[in-house]
Amino acid sequence: MPIRSTNPLSGLFRRSPFKPLQEHMRVVFSCICVVPTLFDALYRQENAQIKVLADQIQSLESDADTIKYTFRLNMPNSLLMPVARRDLLELMNDQDRLADTAETIAQILSFRDMVVPDVIKPFLDELLEGTMETCSAALEIIEELDELLEVGFGGREMEKVNGMIAGVRRSEHNIDHVLHKTRRALFEGEGDLDPISAMYWYKIIELIGDLSDQSENIADRLLLFLSK
Repeated sequence: MPIRSTNPLSGLFRRSPFKPLQEHMRVVFSCICVVPTLFDALYRQENAQIKVLADQIQSLESDADTIKYTFRLNMPNSLLMPVARRDLLELMNDQDRLADTAETIAQILSFRDMVVPDVIKPFLDELLEGTMETCSAALEIIEELDELLEVGFGGREMEKVNGMIAGVRRSEHNIDHVLHKTRRALFEGEGDLDPISAMYWYKIIELIGDLSDQSENIADRLLLFLSK
């Protein structure tokens, strides 16, 4: 009688070593999707809702961590495919940093009473919208990995993914310009803020920008190991 594996990821690995990465990235993206709603609650000064949403982000980040640690423990030492085990582990680490950053944003907004300065509101909205687009594009690339595997990492599918990677890099470059405008607006309005609030807002703006940077890192990581 054959012995069945009790490894919760064994079925995923048999189908594709990318399946756990995709499952992880979906949870990570769900975590990031709560961030704009969190800022909507901040605009309305709904402190109770901010706490609820922050707890939701923390829970999703914990779910992502569970997938990551299970992936590390149960990943085979060798895979019959043109992708190194180390590359897959590093890609998951890149994905996990997105959830960690979203959690840090949520912690700041839930632990400290914050008020959005009027001078940065339009830029903050633009920044959040652009960041969500970049993170969504990173998710779409991860979802394409199975198709790449099926065609042996070549052909039109490879060209499609390369184009998607280039799109993420362009989006991140655009976000850099929005970040500059947001920081400049905050600098010009610093006189209306207490120094501690100004410091926290610089940090929050930086963290939102980090989400786009980390999405670009995922795209760059894929470009690196797909080109090997």
